[in-house]
Amino acid sequence: MKSFNYFKVAVISLLLFLSTNLYASKFILNDGGIIDHRAIEKIEQIGSEAKNRLGVNIYVYAQKSLNLDENISTKDKIKYIKEYESKIVKTLAKPYVLLTISLEDTHVNLIVSNELKDVVDKNDILNDYVVPLLASKDKNSLFSKASAAILNGYAAIADIIADSRNIELKSSIGSSGKVAGTIWKVFMYTLIVVGLLLYTFAVLRRRK
Repeated sequence: MKSFNYFKVAVISLLLFLSTNLYASKFILNDGGIIDHRAIEKIEQIGSEAKNRLGVNIYVYAQKSLNLDENISTKDKIKYIKEYESKIVKTLAKPYVLLTISLEDTHVNLIVSNELKDVVDKNDILNDYVVPLLASKDKNSLFSKASAAILNGYAAIADIIADSRNIELKSSIGSSGKVAGTIWKVFMYTLIVVGLLLYTFAVLRRRK
């Protein structure tokens, strides 16, 4: 009976080990519990192909929160995050691109090693592929948006590096991510234009 109990414990331990490592990724340094396992699988696929065919390392470090003090000043918040990210960067294999995100701190960043700075534009990736999905107004939860935004940004980084070398990645998710960013930009520009028109109309009406 005792040996059966030991066997049971061993089996349960093995199952726990397998379940915790099922979605382990070489390229997701931390998922913070905010990345869907399907997104993790796809990121691993893209990351492995990028490593093997492009010779680059694309990493993700995601957190729900950095547990910052509620009353922390913007200056101190930026300083803390920079120091936090610099510690992560020291452990990375070059050449690399690191996408970081902290949901509750409304922080997202892209850090690119010197070898890739002429290829990967931080603002283009964040503004076109990541932020639009995080900021979208729809029924999806913030965690769903985070998974989509991280995968979208990650895939875009890989595609841009591949394009610069005239290589087509088999794991690419195509142009769907860019479409989402474009739609968001059009929406925002439309809001601005409508706002300006309404303001102009209100001013003209007052003058009458």
